[in-house]
Amino acid sequence: MEGIRFYTYGPPEVLTFQDLGMPTVGADDVLIRVRAASVNPADWHLMRGTPYLVRLRGGLSRPKANELGLDLAGRVEAVGRNVTTLRVGDEVFGCRNLERAGTFAEYVTMPHDAGVLLKPVGLTFEQAASVPVAALTAYQALRHHGRLRPGQQVLVNGAAGGVGTFAVQIAKALGAEVTGVCSTRNAELVRSIGADHVIDYTKEDFTRGGRRHDIILDNVGNHPLSACLRALTPRGTIVPIGGTGGHVVGPLGRMLHALALSLFVRQRLVPFLARPTKDDLEAVRDLLESGKVTPVIDRTYPLNELPAAIRHLEAGHARGKIVITV
Repeated sequence: MEGIRFYTYGPPEVLTFQDLGMPTVGADDVLIRVRAASVNPADWHLMRGTPYLVRLRGGLSRPKANELGLDLAGRVEAVGRNVTTLRVGDEVFGCRNLERAGTFAEYVTMPHDAGVLLKPVGLTFEQAASVPVAALTAYQALRHHGRLRPGQQVLVNGAAGGVGTFAVQIAKALGAEVTGVCSTRNAELVRSIGADHVIDYTKEDFTRGGRRHDIILDNVGNHPLSACLRALTPRGTIVPIGGTGGHVVGPLGRMLHALALSLFVRQRLVPFLARPTKDDLEAVRDLLESGKVTPVIDRTYPLNELPAAIRHLEAGHARGKIVITV
């Protein structure tokens, strides 16, 4: 089979497209023929070895693991002897965790009881592959950490990105009144996926607009947290999940700042890292099958053009998700 590997940290040019051996199917595994995968910020962080904090687990001078890719959609080709939930021929989608990345390949194995489900009815492989990491992040941020209730006011900063396009739709599906923050060129897109209000950040600063929100889902990190508090209700919640930061701690610095600041204010600041769970993925699948959530795909690239796909993601202007066809 063919797939992508990298053996040194660096820009997308360190990625190599090569022949690989077929993965071994364990007793509790399913072998999946990958039809599509998608690109996430975690991929380029792992590829570049930045922030440097990731190297404490991933290898200080060179990567210990040589694979990238978390999301996938495809067809089951073989099952282990203990597998009863999936059968050969099933169309599935799901995600691997950071410790077992590797979906940028023709075949992968995954434990049958974690991270993989039957593909949502009505979605293409490309659409399904765009879902897991981004949609789970949005769902967990709003449902579990934001504690969203129907009728609340939700602001999504970075509403046109991968997580943002899912967050706008999930918040609407959960009964919120949604404000999306995006650039001028993305305003119509954000409206079309359900935002009740759209703020063009090139013309207006949402932290100075006077409107108060129960939940702010911040995918960007382009405002100080103290400024974001001005846009919250007295008991509101900020869920910071994005940002740039320095080369040492990167976005984790903003998360640590949020934890420290939360000790001194009445509002809740709740940083988190998404973790794939079967229950949450099933909840997202239900929203997709009901038509309440539809993936937004910016571009598709073939597997051997993964470096170009990651360069496009790193540029920071993708509308929705970037998908890799296999």
